[in-house]
Order: sequence, then structure tokens, then C-alpha cells
Amino acid sequence: MLSDKMLEALNKQVNAEMYSAYLYFSMSSYLASVSLNGFANWARVQAQEEMTHAMRFYNYINETGGRATMLAIDAPQAEWDGPLAVAEDVLEHEKKVTSLINDLMTLAIKEQDYATQAELQWFISEQVEEEASADEIVQKLKLVENTAGGLFMIDRELGQRTFTMPVWLSGE
Repeated sequence: MLSDKMLEALNKQVNAEMYSAYLYFSMSSYLASVSLNGFANWARVQAQEEMTHAMRFYNYINETGGRATMLAIDAPQAEWDGPLAVAEDVLEHEKKVTSLINDLMTLAIKEQDYATQAELQWFISEQVEEEASADEIVQKLKLVENTAGGLFMIDRELGQRTFTMPVWLSGE
């Protein structure tokens, strides 16, 4: 059973994950509006992933005897100064999410909540991947310095990303 502190913190994380999805949908819309459809695809897939992260927390809360409660989701930023600014914001946002996950782990340790610690290990590993992916895009954009050809190649590469429904969510 979750402590009241842990339940409150996990519910806040559901909200943070849903905000992340909103943010990536906003980025996707901006990127599509400037004809960077590959970048837009990448952000849209990222939004879908964030929604599955929210669902994983939601399911965990409910499976451990808690009650997931939905909090208001803040409106995300809607405009950027180009794809590099978007990518840098992605990296900074993922670092913030990593910090939130680490704070949850710190609380789970303090509360001696071993089940939550085990669940959070998946998210800790996921955040390593998320930050590395975001940093790779930032570094590539810096390398091409927004040259049309380089930008086109990165856009085409990011357009290949697809969303795969996690097995645990698909019910298979």
C-alpha cells in the first residue's frame, strides 16, 4: 500500500507525464507549421510515449491500492525560434523529468517503499535513453548549423521514427 506522501507524489508525476505529452504535441504542431514534418513526427511519437508513461504510473497507483487522480494540465509553450531551440528545450525538459523521477526514488527510499523503488527503476533507465536521444538531436543540429541540406537529412531521419505500443499496455 502506498503512503499518502508517495500517492500524492505519484499523482503529480502522472500530471507531469501528461504535461510532457502536451508539450511534445505542441512542439509537433509548431514543427509541422514550419514544414519540418520529420521533426514533427518525432515529437508526435514522443508525445505518445509520454502518454504511455502516464498510463504506467496510473496503472501502478491503482494496482497498489491507491487512487489515481487527474490534476489540471498547464498549457505548454507554442512557439520556438527554430528546430535547434525545440531540440534544446526537449533536452532541458527531459533533464527536468529525470530530476522528478529521481525525487520520486528519493521519497520511495525514505518511505521504505520497495515496490515503488522497483517500478521507478524502469523510469530511471528510460530517462537515460530520453536524455541521450535528445542530446543526439541537439548535437546533430549544431553540426549542420541549420544548413538546408543537413536540416533536410535530419528531418528525413526523424520522420522514420514510429510508435510501438508497449506490450504491457496493449494487453498482449
